[in-house]
Amino acid sequence: CGGIYSGVMLFGYVFIFLPPVLYGGSLTLSELTGWPQWTVLAGIALLTGSYTLLGGLASVMWTDAVQCAMLIGGGIVLFFVALGRIPGGWDAMVAAAPERFHLYGPPSDPEAPFLGLVIASFGVFLFYQSTNQVMIQRVLSARSTWDGMMGIIFAGFINLIRPLVTCLLGLIVYHWLDVMHRGPTLLPDRQDQAFPYALATFAPSGVRGVILAGFFAAVMSTVSALANSVATIFSLDVYHRFWRKQANDTELITVGRIAAGVALALSAAVAPLVARIGLFKYFQTGVTYMATPFISVILLGIFWRRTSYSAAIAGLIGGLVIQIALAIGLPAAGMKLHWLYTGAIAQALTMLLIVLVSLCTTPPTGEQTQPFLWRPGWLRTYDEGAAPRPWWQRVKLWFAVYALCWCYVYWRFW
Repeated sequence: CGGIYSGVMLFGYVFIFLPPVLYGGSLTLSELTGWPQWTVLAGIALLTGSYTLLGGLASVMWTDAVQCAMLIGGGIVLFFVALGRIPGGWDAMVAAAPERFHLYGPPSDPEAPFLGLVIASFGVFLFYQSTNQVMIQRVLSARSTWDGMMGIIFAGFINLIRPLVTCLLGLIVYHWLDVMHRGPTLLPDRQDQAFPYALATFAPSGVRGVILAGFFAAVMSTVSALANSVATIFSLDVYHRFWRKQANDTELITVGRIAAGVALALSAAVAPLVARIGLFKYFQTGVTYMATPFISVILLGIFWRRTSYSAAIAGLIGGLVIQIALAIGLPAAGMKLHWLYTGAIAQALTMLLIVLVSLCTTPPTGEQTQPFLWRPGWLRTYDEGAAPRPWWQRVKLWFAVYALCWCYVYWRFW
């Protein structure tokens, strides 16, 4: 299972995760400076690769902290500056297009169908947040369990702010073009240009430089984190495990750097494909297809003790085959399903396959399943042997505050 997981995740990082980041960053910088986009893309890959390969995870963590503050702070400034350019502000935007201020559309909506998001997004989000090497590496680098958990909650609060910089800023651009000026609108093939358009149109020159620096820093942060994860997975899970078990740390570091460099080069070559499909659709479709087999195996593996090793292998391989077959076969048969529906069907079939194979094979022993089965004790939010913390440092308290904020946002924009 571990080898299959590592191989698929490496493929995902190179061909699904990295290309949209390189494309989006180069598009924004190119639109604002007039420099050739693909030259900018190559420069981002080279610059980010150089400090990541030489600095490792420590450089990623420190630069992430600074770049996050720059991006969120600059994005919030851009949002309020842009909103101030709209006569009537927020109320005018809602009155002009109330249907756009909802998180979900009807089941037949081509972009965000309610039913598809409910039945498929849970698995996709769980896969991205819980099995993604980029996320895991950061949490495991925390100095204690408490620090790791509080870091996750803090990231959740940042995600509550992020729509100001993405979704709501896009609505301002839509209102500015389609409602106030009646064109030229951002057609489907140009929606990726909404952010650079907002920067060029609304931000004062000084603020624009700060925001662009924050955005460029965020792009570099994401690319560096992904490259570092490629280096870790390839050197430890592939090279050390299958090729050179006797390799020392120096050799593994060198191999990891080479793997990360090759990954960046391949991703830069694939990035033009994102322009043809669209940034959001390319990334979300790719992640959904990747998530199907892995989340099916993980959910059944931790909640059903009867899941066998053979069934897990069948689920990983069979799930990928099922997902690819549906993605190719349904359009060929004239059935146009949203990728969320396709992912949900594939996940249901994959879980059924795992159950059938488990029932037909020898069940695992209790000793084999015990370390992996979920149990209530995992909910403990303190370090073993650590002194009790004051009430205002309690993980459960801040998680409850975050959950209430999350529920309010979903209620407000339902």
